[in-house]
Amino acid sequence: MSALPLNDRIALVTGASRGIGRAAATALAKAGAHVVAVARTQGALEELDDEIRRATGQPATLVPLDIAEGDGLDQLGLALHQRFGRLDILVHAAAILGPMTPVSHIEPKHWERTVAVNITASYRLIRSMEPLLRASETPRAIFLTSGVAAQPRAFWGPYGVSKAALENMVRTWADELEQTKIRAVLLNPGPMRTRMRAEAMPGEDPDSLPDPSEIGPLIVELAQADLGQPKVNVAFAAWRAGTPVSA
Repeated sequence: MSALPLNDRIALVTGASRGIGRAAATALAKAGAHVVAVARTQGALEELDDEIRRATGQPATLVPLDIAEGDGLDQLGLALHQRFGRLDILVHAAAILGPMTPVSHIEPKHWERTVAVNITASYRLIRSMEPLLRASETPRAIFLTSGVAAQPRAFWGPYGVSKAALENMVRTWADELEQTKIRAVLLNPGPMRTRMRAEAMPGEDPDSLPDPSEIGPLIVELAQADLGQPKVNVAFAAWRAGTPVSA
């Protein structure tokens, strides 16, 4: 029996309790990785763990954490160092939509929360996890982004701005990593059947959208692909149409 493609890899997934994050965690676990699942809700994490145990016979490591708590991310980095000594795969799927309203109507507290979760937490995650990724033989960091980062849309201000900032941050980081083994990926899943999409587009037929589980194979592929240069933009629709991700 051949080994699973991600056997013995350590994979950290944020936003792992639902949507794309949950799909990523499940797919990585089925491919052989030990998943460290981060989300705010303990109960939802336990449901994920049950699913992973049923599919693989192995448990996940559950981390109930609000990623806006930067000190918590630092403590997580220390705990991963003490337990595993490295991190092979990072999938950063956690994000919030923020208010769907004109920019001039955004309340400061809502703006600050969106920035804290979607931008500042991403920086803190990179800061805490880079040393662990450097200790891996095949480190991959996958960040979920959105089309509104490059194509601003009315009423999507906080989310679009935060994703544009994320993309700039990851591209900058990728340039800094050029002489390392770390490969950083920006993955645009497009519209998918998630709770966030339903909040943003309540009149849309969810059955017209791909289920998040469909993106799992792409994330597994990205986690093991020879990506060449340390900055790659990947669109789920293009991959599904047959565009290769290796470079």
